Amino acid sequence: MLHDGKPGERARGAVSPRRRKFLRGGATALAGIAAGMAGPTALAARGDGGELAVPESMKREGAPVGGEPYGIPSKYEKGVVRHLRPTDKQYFSSSSRSPLQDLDGMITPNGLFYERHHNGVPTIDPAQHRLLIHGLVEGSRLFTMEDIRRYPAQSRIHFIECSGNPGYKVYGKTAAQANGLVSCAEWTGVMLKTVLDDVGVKPGAKWVIAEGADGAGLTRSIPLSKCLDDAMLVYGQNGERLRPEQGYPLRVLVPGFEGNMNVKWLRRLQVSDEPMHSREETSKYTDLMPDGKAREFTYVMEAKSIITSPSGGQKMRGKGYCELTGIAWSGHGKIAHVDVSVDDGKTWHRARLQGPVLDKALTRFRFPWNWDGAPAVIMSRATDETGYIQPTLEQLVAVRGVNSVYHNNAMTPWRIAASGEVTNARL
Repeated sequence: MLHDGKPGERARGAVSPRRRKFLRGGATALAGIAAGMAGPTALAARGDGGELAVPESMKREGAPVGGEPYGIPSKYEKGVVRHLRPTDKQYFSSSSRSPLQDLDGMITPNGLFYERHHNGVPTIDPAQHRLLIHGLVEGSRLFTMEDIRRYPAQSRIHFIECSGNPGYKVYGKTAAQANGLVSCAEWTGVMLKTVLDDVGVKPGAKWVIAEGADGAGLTRSIPLSKCLDDAMLVYGQNGERLRPEQGYPLRVLVPGFEGNMNVKWLRRLQVSDEPMHSREETSKYTDLMPDGKAREFTYVMEAKSIITSPSGGQKMRGKGYCELTGIAWSGHGKIAHVDVSVDDGKTWHRARLQGPVLDKALTRFRFPWNWDGAPAVIMSRATDETGYIQPTLEQLVAVRGVNSVYHNNAMTPWRIAASGEVTNARL
């Protein structure tokens, strides 16, 4: 058909052969949908697997609104729970791990956020709780929770990771067992700097000593520079008040620093010119080096990643397309990129980062892979914005030896058998 338009333009009203074919296919599809809507029971009656059967859920009323005052997951997700080692059940100084292999995205649900306690979880009435700030300040102040909430609030997304995630000789069968002492949430509270500025910090102050109201009276020394940077006093987690096991009603959040420094059930902040050298920063949470000396105040959790699917305890559904996915994080800032290997580290391929990529937060990565059905070893390697590259376990041991318990950020390799079974390659 001739027309007087520009070169390459189609005459108004003209339909291309490709478009005509598409429209014919669409009409056929619409006719099929209409037929299906005319009688869903007729589709189910065929019973040959060629049509969509009418599910039982369409044949009766559902549960009423408000059936559970506090929403709970589907009963079919009852297996998605925190991992607790059998021996941990005997102790109040214990931990439970987030089921990384069962989670999506970057945010950890409050009920699945990992735990670490030194003398159990205290029960604290927020109306009776008090926070004392004293020491090298213009005047000691005693705060109620209402006082804390009167300050301008902020919400920020950050991860918290236990420095023993995992130890150097601990290789779990699943992602939860291997690296489940890390979780990420949106935290709401007030910047610690705001409160300290209001109280007035005296010259010569260099440290803030935080103490919890648990039975252990856990105490950690935090550099004042960190307190005046991005540290927070938080009372909210993922849009609701902190859970008791996460420090209700108040905790310190020190983004990127090892988990035990995020003191829970916070009752006291002492501004000082020197650290306390408490039990948790001398006999505990120090790194024993090959020469017999111990590293103290190793705050920052360095760049790390782990493939969560497929991972230990899971099984491939057969050869063909499979999306490898996992999480990466760094206490030094944002994740710059993640590389994935499907041949035991011989070659590496760049994964796609799923946004948003935030400072000191979990970052989800994804990599498309066509599995040929042969045995393979898969692993991931994170690089943060400082240029730091996640090491292998062998590289880490060469520097720190095997006596250290904390700050193991080595790669986690998963072995895939020809049967599709996935196991930890270090076991």
